[in-house]
Amino acid sequence: MAGYQMLPKFLQELIIDEAIAGVECTPEEQADACQQFYAQQQITDDAARQEWLKQYGMTQEQLEKLAARGLRIEKYKQDTWGIKLESYFLERKGSLDKVIYSLIRTKDVGVAQEVYFRINDGEQSFAELAREYSQGPEAQTDGLIGPVELNVPHPALANLLSRSQPGELSPPTRVGEWMVIVRLERFIPCQMDDAMRRRLLDEQFNVWLREKMQAIDAVFAHANSEGSSALPEAEIPTPPEKDDHAAEATTETAPTQGNVASPSSESNNLQDPWSESAASSTATGSSPT
Repeated sequence: MAGYQMLPKFLQELIIDEAIAGVECTPEEQADACQQFYAQQQITDDAARQEWLKQYGMTQEQLEKLAARGLRIEKYKQDTWGIKLESYFLERKGSLDKVIYSLIRTKDVGVAQEVYFRINDGEQSFAELAREYSQGPEAQTDGLIGPVELNVPHPALANLLSRSQPGELSPPTRVGEWMVIVRLERFIPCQMDDAMRRRLLDEQFNVWLREKMQAIDAVFAHANSEGSSALPEAEIPTPPEKDDHAAEATTETAPTQGNVASPSSESNNLQDPWSESAASSTATGSSPT
């Protein structure tokens, strides 16, 4: 069973290796990659390197290829999608901009109207009323949420925020089963900096890889439906040729350099509670008098 579970990962690595086969590194880049790899693997001297090679059944040439694999993947991403990155950024910008906002939600239309008027007339603060009447986890943070990207909140809520000005209080609006009162606190436009470039390149690489995997799945499904195990050769990535000097067997699996990257998430922000689980919250607030 474990072998079947490993097959998709194996195919994924074959697809990547086939794609980067023609990507070259300069001698300086190769040397830097090896030094970084040695540091990661705690290979401190020649004896430790020889022991590592023996442990994983690899030659020095194979080690050097492994060490540079991550760099070659990054160069492949840049060569393939770098020229299109600006247009992709503009296409994605609307969902990548961030907002900080205040939210009160309730299922009681009357409560929503009364709370809105109290905030609008300055009788009580948004934070005070959120603590008292909001029926979601945002009640624990004075109603304050963010910064979050505009692709995080409920689409109707994101649309409302994208049309608001900082400080603008929106009247009660129905979003699903809730009546929500929203005030945009701050709009934070995304920037095309180095971190954003890496993220967008990773996104496009992951989409490409997923499509390649789906194409292979379709071939397997078609072959199974035809009752044949023969697969068209063109549909299956050709594995790299084996090094004639490579060891015939290994005692352990060597670490992989350059796996598919995932966009990082910010962990210090107030999290947006607007999700299916949050939407089903049944916390009860009292009615204003």
